[in-house]
Amino acid sequence: MTDVGTSYLRYTPRERTSVAVSAVLGFGLDFYNILIISFLMGAIRHSLGISLTQAGIITSVTLAGSVVGGVFFGWIGDRIGRKNSLLLTLGLFSGAAILSAFSWDFVSLLIFRAIAGIGLGGEWGAGMVLFNEVWNRNRRGLGSSIVQASTAGGIAAASIVAAWALGSFSDNWGWRVALLAGGSPILLMIYVRFWMPESRLWQEYERLRKAGDLPPEKATARSPLVEIFRGASLRYTIVGFLVVMGYMFSFYSITVFMPGLMTKLGAPPEAVRSATLLLAVCLCSVFFIVGWCSDHLGRKLGVIIPTLVCVAGFVGIYACGAEKYPGSILLWPLAWWYALWASGTSSASMFGPWFSELYPVELRATAVSTIYMVGRGAGSMAPYIVPVVAVSFGDNILDGMMIGVAGAVLSLVAALGLPETAGRSFAVVESKERAVTS
Repeated sequence: MTDVGTSYLRYTPRERTSVAVSAVLGFGLDFYNILIISFLMGAIRHSLGISLTQAGIITSVTLAGSVVGGVFFGWIGDRIGRKNSLLLTLGLFSGAAILSAFSWDFVSLLIFRAIAGIGLGGEWGAGMVLFNEVWNRNRRGLGSSIVQASTAGGIAAASIVAAWALGSFSDNWGWRVALLAGGSPILLMIYVRFWMPESRLWQEYERLRKAGDLPPEKATARSPLVEIFRGASLRYTIVGFLVVMGYMFSFYSITVFMPGLMTKLGAPPEAVRSATLLLAVCLCSVFFIVGWCSDHLGRKLGVIIPTLVCVAGFVGIYACGAEKYPGSILLWPLAWWYALWASGTSSASMFGPWFSELYPVELRATAVSTIYMVGRGAGSMAPYIVPVVAVSFGDNILDGMMIGVAGAVLSLVAALGLPETAGRSFAVVESKERAVTS
């Protein structure tokens, strides 16, 4: 067994920093591109004459594209390298974001957002796997949490840029400018291409594969898309999928509908934006705490404890969900319960390191990306289910949002079914029925 502690697999501080910077910027811009469309859809509908149904189709197609991209580019990451996969995804979603800004009707916007979705779906897995293969094994939780915390930056940036663009330009150009800003990862590609290293763990495995020096069970293995559903990997894949699906269902059941609920309760647009920024600050702070704790107490507790906080947030939101906006976000209990709920969603910071530590190098990118994106796709059914539940409770959207508790509970219970892996060493060649603890 060849361990990553071997000298030729080590990285300089500069190389590790370059991987961390690219991962943070890539995921932050990824989240910006995912959320910006929701802040702009009203202006887009007015400018292009798109119906509410067509707006929903655009969102659905983007999410569907991310599932396809997650599976495809995860496989690409195991075949031609993490760095090459990351470059392809950055190019695809940034190029499509730029094209989206020049859409002229529903069909053109639909096509460009579908392409962007494919690129967005592949970026997380490629960047997160590379990061975890390069980073210190005893600090993967904290490091991955810092990367995941960039989602808070993406949320804040989408909110701020959308408000600025819509307020500074005409109805026909404001949304285009905001979408155009989503093409900035093209600049990140230059940084990745020239300064970021490839995973030496993957490179060494490829060297052994091409030289014919792999053990027979590795040399005769099928495609990673097949192998993640065989042997020990089968249970990890299914349980991991349930963890992510439950999390995403819980996440979308609140985030999609909370701005509308706040507006219904009398909050002006600037108050809703302030609540979003409060959420982002709280979430970012808690990410660091959860990541540090997971390196010392384990990945499992890194999911279980925040998810319990998330459930408490659901309870508070329901209890205060009928209170009118008092004129200040700081005096509004709903905003603080919303922030507490968001803090509980910091369990997502465990997905990158935990799933990476469960699989061998030749399956890692495929497994991590597929689990995350397929789980996200399944969890994104929440925006369709919440209104149905709301109607059955007298058209009360708050009651409908509470269905997200079921997703949080599913994620929590499923997490109990995965083994602890914190601090696990990676190796170039690992047995299929490998030990999952160090």
